[in-house]
Amino acid sequence: MMTTKKMTGIALAAALIASGCATKKYVGEQVSAEEARTNEKVAGVQGQVEQQQMTLKEHDTRITATSKTAQDALDRAMAAGKLAEGKFLYETVLSDDKVKFSFNKSELSDDAKVALDAFSEGLKSQNKNVFIEIQGHTDNIGGEDYNLKLGESRAEAVRRYLSTKGIALHRMSVISYGETSPVSDNKTKEGRAQNRRVVLVVLQ
Repeated sequence: MMTTKKMTGIALAAALIASGCATKKYVGEQVSAEEARTNEKVAGVQGQVEQQQMTLKEHDTRITATSKTAQDALDRAMAAGKLAEGKFLYETVLSDDKVKFSFNKSELSDDAKVALDAFSEGLKSQNKNVFIEIQGHTDNIGGEDYNLKLGESRAEAVRRYLSTKGIALHRMSVISYGETSPVSDNKTKEGRAQNRRVVLVVLQ
């Protein structure tokens, strides 16, 4: 017949075994939960990296488009004998998300005039014999011919205003790219605002 002491020992052993199983189950659940949290964090980081890569790609595309129109301006000015040194200095962009043009209008806003005042003062302080190509760009809303004319009208408005600030007319030229050289996606409101712009390419 089993003694009380033996029965107690068996019961204790059974309790320890059960406790061990419960502990393993608990640990397993904790490990699974931690793995899930880790996977979620990794997925979040990967999402951020992908978003940054997309932003960089868009930025690189924008730089490429801008550089192409600047190079075009340099080639045209050199062919026309307008430059002393034949080099690109810098460009200034007046985009519609910062300097508003009214819909279907070419009149300069007060913000645009302030920006052009600063631009002209910068040129005077540098005291350089420069040539400026003023490029008009639009979004893709409207017909191609319409946008070419609108881009030209806005660029011409900038040229007229700069002439009142002491920039000689023969040191400036105007060209319209219309909708043909976007720097952002025309499918979004923000992208179209960036594409509606006037670019001042400063050459020497």
